[in-house]
Formats: sequence, C-alpha cells, structure tokens
Amino acid sequence: MPSTGLTRSTVTPTSRKIFTFSAWVKKTDTDISDNQALFSITNADGLYFIDIRFHHSNEQLEIIDYQNGTQMFLRTNRVFRDASAWYHIVVTVDTTNATADDRIKMYVNGVQETSFASRTNPSLNHDTNANGTNTRVGYQDSQYYFDGSMAHTHFIDGTAYDADTFGETDATTGIWKPITAPSVTYGNNGFFLKFENSGAFGTDSSGNGNTFTVNGTMTQTIDTPSNVFATMNPLDNYFQGSTFSNGNTSITTSTSNYSFNTSTLAVSKGKYYWEAKVGANSNLNNMVGIADRLTTSSTESVGLFTNSYSYSPYLGRLYENGSSTDSWGDSYTTNDIISVALDLDNNKLYFAKNGTWQNSANPSAGTGGISITAPSSTNSGVYFSAFGDYSGGVTPTDWLINFGNGYFGTTQVSSAENPDDGIGIFEYSVPTGYKALCTKSINAQEYD
Repeated sequence: MPSTGLTRSTVTPTSRKIFTFSAWVKKTDTDISDNQALFSITNADGLYFIDIRFHHSNEQLEIIDYQNGTQMFLRTNRVFRDASAWYHIVVTVDTTNATADDRIKMYVNGVQETSFASRTNPSLNHDTNANGTNTRVGYQDSQYYFDGSMAHTHFIDGTAYDADTFGETDATTGIWKPITAPSVTYGNNGFFLKFENSGAFGTDSSGNGNTFTVNGTMTQTIDTPSNVFATMNPLDNYFQGSTFSNGNTSITTSTSNYSFNTSTLAVSKGKYYWEAKVGANSNLNNMVGIADRLTTSSTESVGLFTNSYSYSPYLGRLYENGSSTDSWGDSYTTNDIISVALDLDNNKLYFAKNGTWQNSANPSAGTGGISITAPSSTNSGVYFSAFGDYSGGVTPTDWLINFGNGYFGTTQVSSAENPDDGIGIFEYSVPTGYKALCTKSINAQEYD
C-alpha cells in the first residue's frame, strides 16, 4: 500500500469561498479498497476537511467539504480505471456563484463533466474548510493515500479558473497537453508543484514559497503526460491473480494459476528494448517474453500457445508458438537481469542475461535472433510484453521491470544507458536502432 505524500501548514486563505485545483494524475491501483485523495485540507483533529479524491468502491471522482456534516459534495458517474493514461483533473469551487449547480465544476482532459451520481450544492457564499490547519497532496491525514503518479499540480486560492487555463489541445496531435507556465494568481495558499527535483519534491514553483514536506519515500518517473511509458496492465489480471506495485512496474506472479500478465502498450512496427530484474522470490518455471494478445485462460502460459514466445530459467529453455524448441542451458535467478529486444521490422526476438545475448545473438547486427510470426499475421496484429509462471502452486516470482524509467522497483539502475533517440534509461547498452516502449518512440516508428 502507498504511504507517501506531501504536507504543509495552511496560512490564512485569500478566500474560503473560491479555489481551483488542477493536477495531471496517472492511477496505478484499479481495484482500490479505500478512497484515494489527490488533495486535502484538514483540521488538526481530522474531523473537518475538504477532499478531492477517487471514491473507494467505484473509482469515481468526487469532492467533499465536511464540517460537522457534509456541506458540499459532488461525485461523477464516470469511473477512472485506465492504468495506462494520464488524466488532467480540474476542480473549481465558487460558492458566490448565483447558480447553485455552477458552484462546483469538474473537468477531465479539458472537458467539463456534466453527469453526476450524487450532488450536494454548497449554500450561497458558503465558507469551505479552506482555512483548515494542514494542506496535503496525495493523501488525507495519514490515510486515503493516492496510488499513482502526479505532475504539474496547482492550487489556486481565491480565483476560479477553467481547465483551459492549465491545458490546451496540441495543434499537431489533437492531444490535450499541459500549459507549463499558466498565467494565474495563486493567492495566499496557492502552490505549483512540478516534481522536477528528485531531492526536493515539495518545492513550490508558484513564487509563494509554499514548499511542502515529503512524508515517506517518493520516486521520480520520466513517464509524463507528454510521453507515457509502458507499465504492466492490472486490468489484464482476471485469470492470473498477480499483484502489482511500484507504479505497476513490479509484479509478483500467482501461486495458483499458470497464466501471464501483459504490458499496457503493444506494438506492430519498429524495434523496442526493455529489461526485467528477478526479485527476491523466484522459481524455475517463470517466463519472460511476448504475446500477441491478453490472457483468456488461467491455464495458458506465455510461449505455450500460438504467437507467444518466452525465455524460462528451467534449463534456459526457449518456448515458441506452443512448445519448447531449444535450450540455451543458461538459467537465471534472483538479481539476474533479463533484456528483451523486439525487432518487428525483421520479425526477430532476442533475450540477454546480465548483458550477454543468448545464442550468441547480436540485435544491432540482426544476427542470431528468434524468428517470430509477423504481427500482421497474428490474432491482434500487435505484440505485448508478457511475464508469467508455468507452475501454479509453487513459490511466486517477483519481476522488477524497467521499460525505460530507469528503475528496478524503487532502485535506480547503476548505469544510465540510453537508446539512440535519448528517450529512456537502462542498465545495459541498448542495441542500435532500438527504442523504449513509450508513446513518443512508438509514434516515431508506427507512423513514420
């Protein structure tokens, strides 16, 4: 469970009636058991509070102002379960607005929400709990921790802004993107958190000096709203029963099923590279590889059905298209790092252990690779990164996966190797022409 966030003491607010919150967020947990607060202002006793959060049962976005009872409340019908995308969330409160339904507004990716599951409008000129003792980002009073990533987080004290103050549509791609230096008046308690300094995540860039204290251990990511990196997909877990952590870049395989987990991003053209480190737990039946689709059975293992391929520590076996076709005799275990190079221009697949390519292969030269089915001839037309376990009921395997963020779990890579395009940070030298599994590098190859 997450246990980190930011806090600072609240000063006298510019206004208790008007404020704006804006943040880019990427959710990790898609099956949450508790509320997840993006922003909170609480009193010392925690009994009076404002929360902007994802609701625990249906993952809807909501805002609540509680002062000896609910004073205002708004919850979307819309649910938020996409673990691969960044959401731009804007919540505006103006209790001086004569129109009751306009006193709270919500925007997602630039579009105002209009469909709500529940609503309690604040009374005209209602004073919110904006003068509470503590302001928190990412949690509420030692609970309700947000599980995911945040970027470009603003709080505006005293002014109501719409979403287009903080975001705009890219003229080339049509994608909603951040305005990196919005023209706003922050007010007394206003702040702007960029999270750009890994040694000082709480630095306020608004000019107010409202710097936060970091509680717990925060990890910086180069995954941003402008360039999304692959993670493992918790929505593809019905048959697997695996567990996820570290922003869905770490998984622990199931001890009861044989099936596999897939990445959030899939590809059909180009050359891609990623790495995975075997964690504290391991067994001889785990598998790392690729598959052309999501799992449809609890008894499928990656490499043991058509258009899937894997490398196993059991005798260093290679599994291709439903059978074991070769044995490299090079097993792997805890702390070993497996590199995967996928060449969809020539339909080849390569595996390395601790920087040494198996079968004397050379991905840069295109030699010694495993021949795979062309994506155009598979069921889905794409390949996913895949991790699984061939033997349910034994010790699970921990995989710490680096799709280019530069971490195995919470540990930075010891070197800093980059692909040719400079996007991504890896432990081992990236073969010539191969790129990280992220949206910028995929776009460059899929649509060249």
